[in-house]
Amino acid sequence: MKFRQILWLFLPATLLLVAFIAAPSFDLFRASVFDPDFTTEHFERLINRSVYLDVMWRTIRVSLTVAVLCTLIGYPVAFFINLQPRRRQTLLLFLILIPMWMSILIRTYAWIVILGRDGLVNQMLAMLGLATEPMQMLYTSGAVLAAMVQILLPIQILTCYAAMTEIDFDLIRAARVLGARPRQALARVFLPLSLDGTLTGLVIVFMLSMGFFITPALLGGRQDTMIANLIEFQVQRLNWSFAAALGVVLLVLTVGMIVALRGAGKLLARRVLKGGL
Repeated sequence: MKFRQILWLFLPATLLLVAFIAAPSFDLFRASVFDPDFTTEHFERLINRSVYLDVMWRTIRVSLTVAVLCTLIGYPVAFFINLQPRRRQTLLLFLILIPMWMSILIRTYAWIVILGRDGLVNQMLAMLGLATEPMQMLYTSGAVLAAMVQILLPIQILTCYAAMTEIDFDLIRAARVLGARPRQALARVFLPLSLDGTLTGLVIVFMLSMGFFITPALLGGRQDTMIANLIEFQVQRLNWSFAAALGVVLLVLTVGMIVALRGAGKLLARRVLKGGL
């Protein structure tokens, strides 16, 4: 195939990339430094005020926690599904996909029903005699984490499952024939082969968590404010340039953390392959 023909094949993807990613990102950066004249005031405001630095750190911390929890829960679930007969796998995957067809807003409101003072959890605790009065579970960091994990967990399960289906189980049997115990075969053969897909799912969940604003806004308090909530607040107040600066910071933090996570994932994969874990 000629070089010019290859370029024509790349043209549609390049145009989409420029139109929907590069151009909006450039316009976002332009709006953050021109108000209407060139200024760095908005970025200086972000750096000099500790409240904004706290929100940035909280966003990263919550997103990492959600990504790790989804991985710790999703990997065993995906492994269990992968061991089932083909027909049962289809049924289990269908059950996992059902929540993804529902709006995030609806799923968040469902958590309000579950965790409210008269919600299902408090009613069950009262019936079992474990609580004499309703517990405060809404507007807490725990409620935000629980809802975000529930919303994003199917993505991690499906990503892990997709990676596991590509693994040839004859390799596990070969390891057993050569004397490896079941746990050794899983740790030295299956885990390294599925690690790349698992880390990809972790990165995807982290990236999506960084942009969450509905769930923290409805289930959390002021102490759970994330960058996306700040952006929404500034847009409502028509502070377009400051909102754009927050958007640029969110983009830079997300890309930087993704690069860091991928680098850490590669180091972890090498360590696993060398038997360091």
